[in-house]
Amino acid sequence: MPHLLVAGKLHPSGLDLLRSAPVTFDYVEEISEPSYQAFLPKADALVIRTQPLTAASIAKAPGLKIVSRHGVGYDAVDVPALNARGIPLCIVGDVNSSGVAEHAMMLILAATHRLIAADRATRSGDWAWRNGLQTREVAGKRLLIVGFGRIGQKLAALAHAFGMEVHAHDPYIPESAWPSGATRALDLPAALAKADAVSLHLPRADKAILGAAELALMKPTAVVVNTARGGLVDEVALADALRAGRLGGAGIEVFNAEPPGKDHPLFGLDQAVLTPHNAALTVECAERMALASVQNVLDFFAGTLDPALIVNRAAVGLKELAK
Repeated sequence: MPHLLVAGKLHPSGLDLLRSAPVTFDYVEEISEPSYQAFLPKADALVIRTQPLTAASIAKAPGLKIVSRHGVGYDAVDVPALNARGIPLCIVGDVNSSGVAEHAMMLILAATHRLIAADRATRSGDWAWRNGLQTREVAGKRLLIVGFGRIGQKLAALAHAFGMEVHAHDPYIPESAWPSGATRALDLPAALAKADAVSLHLPRADKAILGAAELALMKPTAVVVNTARGGLVDEVALADALRAGRLGGAGIEVFNAEPPGKDHPLFGLDQAVLTPHNAALTVECAERMALASVQNVLDFFAGTLDPALIVNRAAVGLKELAK
């Protein structure tokens, strides 16, 4: 009977699925690497949330056969260390795209309508703030989506419902497979210059996609939204642009360092709407991720795991998974 280690708090539905399955398991709610290391020697499988999984931890689990991420990102996992032992790493697939797309649309609206400033003015009794005409509408404005995968495509549908003109930039999608819902923008600098709002939906890069030079191309009324990965926007350059009036607003869900320090340059700016990397942590999404991450492990031991969910399948070899 396989023995699982669940590292990080899991939705009760995921625990119920485990209890009904022919497995045993340890459950550690705390989200830190040291908190689960003592349980690794017994683990045949690991379901892990956002905490790091380093080579040192992997070495403590001699019987580890499968790692299942409670989500779709795996920046904190030492994938080469898993590859060296032929251990597959799987993700949950398309279970959080709706929540993240909704969150991105919310940030576009909140930044465009200056929600933080409006809330502050209302609470402080500054009713005359409304006469400053600081807010704008999104209808008829151009949205540029950078990274046109599942989340980007769902955001495009939401933006269309608000009357936005949607363009998208994604050099990795061939022309023959370009999805409907957005006009293709091949030239990113030219597209940034024309956009009223830019929303990022792509993996972490070696450097900022929107640095000082790229932000300088944009309209002074434009809004920047990042719900993808910290580091895709140069946060200092973004704060400088907002403070100087070279950008209209921002909605930032992910940060280069998380949690951000109390002296973060965006904290003092009411043009920026900031959220604590919680776009995918809706009640519904948490349940879907819990069920999917557990089911992936059960499917692995049953020999039915979908290879498309294995991020390192080329390195570990599909033949190994059948053993």
